[in-house]
Amino acid sequence: MSFPQGTLPNNITTIVLLGFPDVHSFNFLFFSLLIILYFGTIFGNLLIMSLYLMSKNLQSPMYFFITQLSLYDLLVTTDVVPTLLHTALYGELTVSLIYCILQFFFFVISESSECLLLSVMSYDRYLAICNPLRYNSIMNYKFCVTSVDIIWLVGFIVTLCYVFLINNLYFCGPHVIDHFFCDFEPIMQLSCSDTSIIHIHILILSFFFAMLPFIIIVMSYTYIVSTILKIQSNTGRHKAFSTCSSHLVVVSLFYGTILIVYMFPTKGQSLLLSKVLSLMYTVVTPLLNPIIYTLRNKDFKEALQKVKYVIKESIHNVFSV
Repeated sequence: MSFPQGTLPNNITTIVLLGFPDVHSFNFLFFSLLIILYFGTIFGNLLIMSLYLMSKNLQSPMYFFITQLSLYDLLVTTDVVPTLLHTALYGELTVSLIYCILQFFFFVISESSECLLLSVMSYDRYLAICNPLRYNSIMNYKFCVTSVDIIWLVGFIVTLCYVFLINNLYFCGPHVIDHFFCDFEPIMQLSCSDTSIIHIHILILSFFFAMLPFIIIVMSYTYIVSTILKIQSNTGRHKAFSTCSSHLVVVSLFYGTILIVYMFPTKGQSLLLSKVLSLMYTVVTPLLNPIIYTLRNKDFKEALQKVKYVIKESIHNVFSV
């Protein structure tokens, strides 16, 4: 009996994630480092979100978008890192096929939404520097909330498209993924179906929801740099550049690794290099984002000092009673 594609019963129900088998002799050291990075990421991003909610000085569009970025970073971190920690400590992890697809689902939501958010943040910086007189009228509360709602909705729709295409594949094995999480290409390697069509669909989706935002970012910063160079005073140029330098660093880190991993042929990459690059945007970048946005940001520093003062006074009042 013949089955149409997508109705064949899958031969595999469980998948083994190998993680980093090359570092087995350094398992505990690798695990300890990941634990530190993991809790640092959770603490840093929760701190940014808490400071935004508690400080009136941070109630602006730029900081609102930064808190959304922290939310995406928390989502991808909590989605990927727990399985990575297990493989780092025990060498491998067995998960169900459904779990693998769900992990990929949340990964795509966070990464595709972050691409769109970074483009909106670049537009925010473009208005602030190139068209400051219209900034408040355009970048108002309604625009910010609507933008974020649309980003979540589009991210969800894009992810459903990915999962729908993957769900129509027949998975026959092998049931082993030589990676630390269920990414697109490793999942494709489990399928015995013809994946050429799905690769074309994914390429089209990737252009609209990854490359198009990147083009918008490049165009925005082209205008921003052009405007900054026209500023007469060195002080003015420095102040204008400092308002967008953090965002530019974040964009470079995020898109730099994403483009290398997904836009260049995977056959030319070693498995270890591919995993290390994947570590960059799933573990390292979510940790660096709150550091980049807070270390050089005067408003965040002032908000943190105020919160520390309030906590210190509260503790003093409790013990003095």
